[in-house]
Amino acid sequence: MKKWLLGLTHNDIKEIVCSLALPSFASKQICDWIYKKGVNEISLMTNLSAVNRDKLSESYIVGGYSPIETADSADGTKKYLFPSLNGSSVEAVMIPDEERATLCISSQSGCKMGCKFCMTGRMGFKGNLSSGEIISQIMNVRERNDLTNIVFMGMGEPLDNIDEVLKSTQIMTSGWGFGWSPKRITLSTIGVSGKLKRFLDESKCHLAISLHNPFSGERAQLMPMQKAWPLEETLNLIKQYDFTGQRRVSFEYIMFSGWNDTKRHADALIRMLRGLECRVNLIRFHQIPDFLFKSSPDAIIDNFKERLSNAGIITTVRASRGEDILAACGMLSGTHIKTGEKQ
Repeated sequence: MKKWLLGLTHNDIKEIVCSLALPSFASKQICDWIYKKGVNEISLMTNLSAVNRDKLSESYIVGGYSPIETADSADGTKKYLFPSLNGSSVEAVMIPDEERATLCISSQSGCKMGCKFCMTGRMGFKGNLSSGEIISQIMNVRERNDLTNIVFMGMGEPLDNIDEVLKSTQIMTSGWGFGWSPKRITLSTIGVSGKLKRFLDESKCHLAISLHNPFSGERAQLMPMQKAWPLEETLNLIKQYDFTGQRRVSFEYIMFSGWNDTKRHADALIRMLRGLECRVNLIRFHQIPDFLFKSSPDAIIDNFKERLSNAGIITTVRASRGEDILAACGMLSGTHIKTGEKQ
């Protein structure tokens, strides 16, 4: 089976060029063709000689996958279903919002973390995505040239696939790759301690922590990995880094009626985040099958937001998008799309 060039770094491609005895400048040409011009065939790399294109094609293809299906939401959100090299499917979601176009991408098929309110967690773990499969989601959506932001908030725990995720962010932010600012990229995690430190040391991308409850025992009821990676350890690590400049840290907080939306929870959250330059994103819960909790009423969410804001914490309520096509937060399951319009 031929190997993918998509997902390789400049240094990776330099090694291939050297092994095939191609001119050294061919590595930059190949990167330009893949990451800047978006070609999907080696034969289209016309500033490489025909002989050198043939050499490259003996063992390599550009790679990447077109979507199997798409679904369109009434609110303009679009969900893409992609195949993966391990035979399972993954989903990416494009969210338009005035001048922004955000693509929510997956880093794994399924997830090991087992959060009880998440459809992806119910799948179990199917496999890590390669950096090529991660980048392929960006390269193969219709809106590719209009994207303003990337969020690792799709299927999987990004830090559980840290090597491939960091390679993909290197491709996005390097001059030989997409050349994007790290400020355009946000990684969401439950807080996998050792790998979180590596992400903070090796990347300048924004960070989002899936928090959802400030009390350890309550958090562990719905997020079993709280026991392995306590929230307190995550916060202690984050406080060692500077978030007063270009990099931002935010905390994701899904609102469950009667479970984490009381004054007691708001005050504990205020104490927990005191002195940390951050923001909190409150998220309405999107109902999934066989889960008893409901979303907090809008009035409760607004009161919770006001209490945090009055304490000096920048707090927003995230608009629900794509719920009608099962594309909203916590609803991705890698199954064939049954709602919306097939394309």
